[in-house]
Amino acid sequence: MSSTTNPTTTPPPKFYALIDYEDPYVQPLLLSALEAHLSPDSYALIPSLSDLPTTSSPVLQIQQYESLDFTHQLSHPSTSLSNAYVIRKALIRKHYLSTTIAHWLVKYPSSILGKHVKPSVEFEVDYAEFLDDALVEAWELKESWARGEQEGGQKEWWILKPGMSERGQGIRLFSTEQELVEIFEEWDPESSDDEEEEDARSDHDDNQDDEKGIITSQLRHFIAQPYIHPPLLLSPPSSPSSSSPSELRKFHIRTYILATGALKIYIYRPMLALFAARPYTSPSSSSSSTSTFSTEAMQSHLTNTCLQDARTRDGSVGLFWSLPSTIPSQPSSFSSSSSTTTGTESPDEKDTTTYVDVNVKEGETWKEQVFQQICAITAETFEAAARGMSIHFQPLPNSFEVFGLDFMVSLEKTEGQGEYEVRTWLLEVNAFPDFRQTGEELKGLVGGLFKGVVEKAVRPFFFGEEGEGDGGDGDMVKVLDIDLGRR
Repeated sequence: MSSTTNPTTTPPPKFYALIDYEDPYVQPLLLSALEAHLSPDSYALIPSLSDLPTTSSPVLQIQQYESLDFTHQLSHPSTSLSNAYVIRKALIRKHYLSTTIAHWLVKYPSSILGKHVKPSVEFEVDYAEFLDDALVEAWELKESWARGEQEGGQKEWWILKPGMSERGQGIRLFSTEQELVEIFEEWDPESSDDEEEEDARSDHDDNQDDEKGIITSQLRHFIAQPYIHPPLLLSPPSSPSSSSPSELRKFHIRTYILATGALKIYIYRPMLALFAARPYTSPSSSSSSTSTFSTEAMQSHLTNTCLQDARTRDGSVGLFWSLPSTIPSQPSSFSSSSSTTTGTESPDEKDTTTYVDVNVKEGETWKEQVFQQICAITAETFEAAARGMSIHFQPLPNSFEVFGLDFMVSLEKTEGQGEYEVRTWLLEVNAFPDFRQTGEELKGLVGGLFKGVVEKAVRPFFFGEEGEGDGGDGDMVKVLDIDLGRR
């Protein structure tokens, strides 16, 4: 009697994965994170959603925002997970973020955001000729200019930021109304005669073409904030730690944030420090010889490495936790506590050449203090957006997203103790951050981030629980866990 054997059937994968980030720097890191933290038979890669066995099959989408199929995601809330929230303008547009924080502070005046986010003046303008109308209600700016014009008054510096620009485009400094007008006149479209003259000399001035690529009518929404001066200054990774105080540079901290569902927030503890291309000089010193709104003059003030060429970018990015534990001597303008809280500077301070030692108050290291402040600021900012601006930030249970938050550090004099404490300022929130700016040497930091994403966002959705690991030893730090009624 013969017997027949049934061929074994391979069980279907737990979910299908459409991974197409359209970035050769990021794509292999994403695939590696999946391979490292999930068994190979638990998921199957597919080239498009049309390759799903059924429309209701469990699927993970990790793509660029414009490529994501949100219709499929919204139609299958329990089986479709994607790497972006559909609506999050309350965070990623500078003028929306300004409104988000302003509304939150009205409701909660004692919020930590009041001491860690500079107040903003918002306005809309299409052309320089309409700037007067746009500033009718910009009382803070007008009062600042009036104080600067008084005899013996301090010049107060402001930073102009287009609300919807990226990669540092359009950021300028100004201290007077005339300087602000000149910025917008620079961006006005040229007349036909001007265009002919520009074409005639375009072969001789390619850099100017880049500057003329900014057009006010395309940016339209702007905010102005008191400039953080002086910031904490350190030596860049490319320079020895014993650099002269006059060679210290401005830097900002890039922190990666994972938001999952509705709503948990994790901070990726490994952070980056991105340095300006040139040693820091006060805005008054820069303006004495060069236009304050030119790209050249901004090299000591802008820390966005996207604006640096290959030569200056080399050595401008380092690990935050590798920064020196002891703060080096800082410019003596730190001795005036008002300079860091109001963005003001005495005209005489620009020629100061003496330096003072800074003693941070006792307790944890200054880097730990900064990290704790970053955790608190981040949690409060996302809660403010989720609860106070729910129209413009709508977290969904079947979404997650990685944001890049930028922070600046200043030193504030403590009352009656003769010591200084670090204060961290939120600058902006970026969606789909440019990971390539991290560079090849620090690529492992980004790889660890995506491993944390798999453990904290992907695994819980498809397997019902978080993994034991998170990309490192406690690297994913949960700072917020609230229920928005959408779980």
